[in-house]
Amino acid sequence: MAGNNMNNLTTLIKRLEAATSRLEDIASYTPDLTASTNGASTTSTAADTTGLSEPQASSTPTPRQLPEPLLPAIEGFDALMNGEVGAFVNMSEGLGGLIAEQSASVLRAFAAERKFLIVTTKAKKPDIQSPVYMEILKELQSTIGIVNDIRVANRGSPYFNHLTMVSEGIAMVGWITIDPKPVDFVTETLSSAQFYGNRVLKEYKDKDHSHVEWVQGFYRVFKSLVEYIKNHYPSGITWNNKDGIDPQEALRQVQSGETRALGAAPTSSTSSGPPPPPPPPMPTLDGVPPPPPMPTNGTSSSRAPTSDMGAVFDQLSRGEAVTAGLRKVDPSQQTHKNPSLRAGAAVPPARSDSQSSSGKSPVPGKRPKPESMRTKKPPRMELDGNKWIIENYDNPHEGMLEIDAQISHSILISRCTKTGIRVLNKANAISIDSSSQVSLVIDSLVSSVDVIKTPRFEMQVLGTLPTIMLDQVDGASIYLSRESMKTEVFTSKCTAVNINVPGRTEEDDYKECPLPEQIKSVIRNGAVVSEIVEHAG
Repeated sequence: MAGNNMNNLTTLIKRLEAATSRLEDIASYTPDLTASTNGASTTSTAADTTGLSEPQASSTPTPRQLPEPLLPAIEGFDALMNGEVGAFVNMSEGLGGLIAEQSASVLRAFAAERKFLIVTTKAKKPDIQSPVYMEILKELQSTIGIVNDIRVANRGSPYFNHLTMVSEGIAMVGWITIDPKPVDFVTETLSSAQFYGNRVLKEYKDKDHSHVEWVQGFYRVFKSLVEYIKNHYPSGITWNNKDGIDPQEALRQVQSGETRALGAAPTSSTSSGPPPPPPPPMPTLDGVPPPPPMPTNGTSSSRAPTSDMGAVFDQLSRGEAVTAGLRKVDPSQQTHKNPSLRAGAAVPPARSDSQSSSGKSPVPGKRPKPESMRTKKPPRMELDGNKWIIENYDNPHEGMLEIDAQISHSILISRCTKTGIRVLNKANAISIDSSSQVSLVIDSLVSSVDVIKTPRFEMQVLGTLPTIMLDQVDGASIYLSRESMKTEVFTSKCTAVNINVPGRTEEDDYKECPLPEQIKSVIRNGAVVSEIVEHAG
């Protein structure tokens, strides 16, 4: 009898030890799930907890594979998305309209790039000409195309410069295909974006400071991306060539893991072994947790959209279901197929913000004062971030102004008269607006010189200059060097513009080449043909 009791006590102790070991495994596994290190939803944690009440086939607990920790490169990219990218998207949401729509595609582009980076940590490098490499880049290329399409489809928008700045700058995500110096590629892309971003700064710096902050927020995305690349990929993207898996399999794992991370219910498995841990989750901005699972019947969620970034990821996870609620337009109702609808103005014009609800005409805005009646402001020359600002100079007594520029610097010159400016070293771009009798001497530029409403303008180029853009310039003399013989000159509403090119030898004088002002247009074979008017004699 005593022997039976001793056997029962031993059995109870073994069962108690097995249950305790099982609880310890679950307790150590649950915090990793809540910390979102592997992207699994809290639904799986609840399923593990309820599974304790079910009878177990063996007293020995089944070992579980712990989730993969995030690599420093992925953690750094998440910090970039949660930081400057998220702040830019939030500011775009504040401006609304096309700007917010385009910024959502920018966010998708960074999300697609994050997937690419995760694939590189898992897989060996494929041939860049192979279909699998193109498949890995497919989503990123698609989102870049959407950003550009929004700009192309809205050329008449008052925010066209905003849209163009973003469409030029979104090319920065292509650094992953650049070896061995991706930082230089991002810096050059910033130069292209700044050309249009500086136009927005000039237009809104005295009207609406929120647009100025928006442009500066986009510039900060570039700066953060450059720092990220310097810290993690200074010589270009690195792949897991030592012990990596097949790229196609890595892409499949990342795509399936991202679906679970966005809240989809895990699929049941008939295998007795535990499933492998999914890849890291998509980052949530502003500390918002992942959205709830999608409905299994395919219908869209009825939850009202919110202004936080969790709602943005909720929309991204729907895929084609986003357009499920749109009504298909019948061909008989399409204006481009029925001229009668255009004549009848079937689509009412959009009401402007200044138009009152009573239908009255908007009040005309105040006309700007002429330059002669404006209050004269003190001269200013300072470096604000990467922008040199020179304004309000009138025949300065110190003579020619000198700027020690860098390749990332852009220079804004406005409301200056009888002013000489010398730009040392290679700069990014120069913009001159509403000035008179300005003389400019530059070494080299990455982008272009943009001159607007500046009569009697003079410029000498000592190095290289890709582009010169003149708009409403009355009288200009431009001296090019031998290195800048491929410079392109664009003119609009300009008169008396002369391009001076060097002679064949160093001893020869410059040759003056006037740009045409008179254009003759004739109809030939049903088409308009324009020719330069030549005066003989």
